[in-house]
Amino acid sequence: MRSLIRKAATTAAATTLLFGATALMATPAAAVGSSACTKNVTNYTAWASTTVNLRSGPGTGYTSLGLLQTDTKVTVSCWKSDSWAYLTVKSGANSGKTGWVSLAYLAVNIDLS
Repeated sequence: MRSLIRKAATTAAATTLLFGATALMATPAAAVGSSACTKNVTNYTAWASTTVNLRSGPGTGYTSLGLLQTDTKVTVSCWKSDSWAYLTVKSGANSGKTGWVSLAYLAVNIDLS
């Protein structure tokens, strides 16, 4: 009987460790696509106003997917909370990648005439 209880306890501990480790790996640094957007926009062209990280999610805690150099052309498709843009890179070393950039580091050419 004790052997059975010991095996059950060992199995329970291993299962907890396995699922606990899995839960720990699912951190905010996991990639987040456009599902995190709070506002969709008609695709518009913008440029990186300085060298900036392209991130896997809307925040500095997310993994950097690469650097966008100043004047890198992007197409913005949506944003989150008026502070992060989900975009597709159109020029430079990361061309074709999608990711997130803080709106503070994007420039838009708007004709006000």
